[in-house]
Amino acid sequence: MSKTYQCGSLSYSLRGLLVLFGWLLWGDFCFTLMESVVPSILPLRLKALGAPNWVMALILSTLPGMLNMTICPWVSFKSDRHRGRWGRRIPFILWTLPFICLCLVAMGWTEEIATLARAWLPGIGNVTPATLSIVLLGLFMVGFSFFNMFVGSVFWYLFNDVVPARFLGRFFGLFRVVGTLAGALYNAFVFKYAESHMREIFTGAALLYFVGFGVVCLRVKEGEYPPPPAAAKGSAWARLGAEIRSFCRESFTHRFYWLFYLMSAFAACSGAMGIFGVFFQKDMGMNLEQIGRMAAISSVVSMAAMYFAAIYVDRWHPLRITVYFTVFGTICTSYGGWIWLAVSPAPSMYYWMGIAASVVTVFGSALSGDASIPLFMRLMPPSRYGQICSANALVRSTATVLGGLAAGMAMDGMMKLCHGANYAYRFIFVWNALLSIGTLISTALLYRAWKRLGGDEGYSAPAPWNPGGREDMSEGHIAVPPRPRWLGVALNLFTVSFGLQAVLVLVFLVLLHGRGLGRALWWNAWVYLPAAGVLLGAWLWLGRSIQQDVRRQAAGGAPISGIPHHGVLMVVAIQGIFLVALNWAWLGWSMHVNQERDIIWFGLAALVALGSNLPAVHVLRLIEHGSLPWPPAPAPAASAAT
Repeated sequence: MSKTYQCGSLSYSLRGLLVLFGWLLWGDFCFTLMESVVPSILPLRLKALGAPNWVMALILSTLPGMLNMTICPWVSFKSDRHRGRWGRRIPFILWTLPFICLCLVAMGWTEEIATLARAWLPGIGNVTPATLSIVLLGLFMVGFSFFNMFVGSVFWYLFNDVVPARFLGRFFGLFRVVGTLAGALYNAFVFKYAESHMREIFTGAALLYFVGFGVVCLRVKEGEYPPPPAAAKGSAWARLGAEIRSFCRESFTHRFYWLFYLMSAFAACSGAMGIFGVFFQKDMGMNLEQIGRMAAISSVVSMAAMYFAAIYVDRWHPLRITVYFTVFGTICTSYGGWIWLAVSPAPSMYYWMGIAASVVTVFGSALSGDASIPLFMRLMPPSRYGQICSANALVRSTATVLGGLAAGMAMDGMMKLCHGANYAYRFIFVWNALLSIGTLISTALLYRAWKRLGGDEGYSAPAPWNPGGREDMSEGHIAVPPRPRWLGVALNLFTVSFGLQAVLVLVFLVLLHGRGLGRALWWNAWVYLPAAGVLLGAWLWLGRSIQQDVRRQAAGGAPISGIPHHGVLMVVAIQGIFLVALNWAWLGWSMHVNQERDIIWFGLAALVALGSNLPAVHVLRLIEHGSLPWPPAPAPAASAAT
């Protein structure tokens, strides 16, 4: 008898699961292509029509953002409670599909529509064709954004309802591969015709979406759901008020969900500086072609890693992966940008080293990215999944708006301090580093709360709407626990990276001798070599302490600190070995061109980057052991399925 896989009331054979994946991935391909058209072409069209920048921002950012903060929570709330012939998600996609396609076609033929409107409608003949076209584009964009909110909200929720929990990581690995491929195909073969064939592109995107996505709605079947909560009674306004109160009570009254929202909000604020990244790269001497080529190479390489990384998302749990990479990212990476305040390497060297760094870290980046959506699905209660996700989107959108304004003001201030020089963009890392502290704290506390709610062994989601206060999540796949053998391998790999650092300092001492670089020789001999030895000794002590805790636990005792999981540690350790070599390649190049100042600074950067692993691993021990402050755990409550 063939093995079956369950997702609620749905049951799949292996063949049925592959067919489901095929339809959902085809839907993602169509959806990604459709969504790629509007933000890439509409700014060009508005600019050609003479629209001022504030109008472009209003049409492309402000109005869609306002719709996202209002329509998305309402649609999510209604979708969670809808029961119909087609399920609770697909109707919201299927019935808005024609209107999205009409808005797309209308945007492509806006100027022809404006010409007809001026001929047929009295009173607007004096309006210039360009002005009328801009107004119509704005109206069509609002209509498109309104109806697309229905799809953009519930399409992601559908996966949680039909894909078995144990395959969510692998599914989203494939999902990201398909989305990346669709975007790459569009940018490579379609976007170059954006100005000359705008009508055909918009019309083609509408037809592809209508047929391709429509077939997905007809072929993917939802299962049976528990009865929804009783609907409020009274007038329309009374029902609306009751629904808003229910949304707020269920979404914003439990500390666990607020920690999740804060994690997303801090991450969104930290990412607000991303829009200035291109200016930082230009200040480093890069041109747009090189910047684009770096991004393309990174995308192609990451596609190869996404699916394989997704396998470990299922095995190690997406929350654990998120927490571990947040710790390493905050302590080891977010502060790494300080080096560019001191050095300005040749653009060609920065370009090739940037590509090399993206290749070295590709698996870790893919693993962290693959964990993002499954994280929601493994933590959020199925009965209120869309609602909790929309509450998170509401908080995150607010943080994005406020963070964007603050980031812009901060950068304007730095530009004044730097007298208008683009050197100001090198301080982006300060913003990211400060905001990442908030992300780290909220993520660590969320992880501790998850462990108190059952963790790997039996997590049940907080549910203020249930009598027992919990909602059963028993279908979740139990992650692989820490394995002493593989943890030992990970610790040994870190030892290799610390040892390699000390060996390379010795090698450079020999190479620097007799080259007339006295200051660099002094720093390597009297600062960097002793520091490398101290770091190696400190790591050996820390690794020994972890191994002692492993033996204590194996003997039935309690570990003094905590035992980190082997998974992400192994990935970071392998990356670290290559990054040590890469940092010293920078040093070799600096020595080759006799840049003594750069040799000193890159040597310091290599030591700081490697040494930051020590506090990062120790913080992970504290998180795993529970030494971070947290209120006493409540008495266990009985799980209640909705």
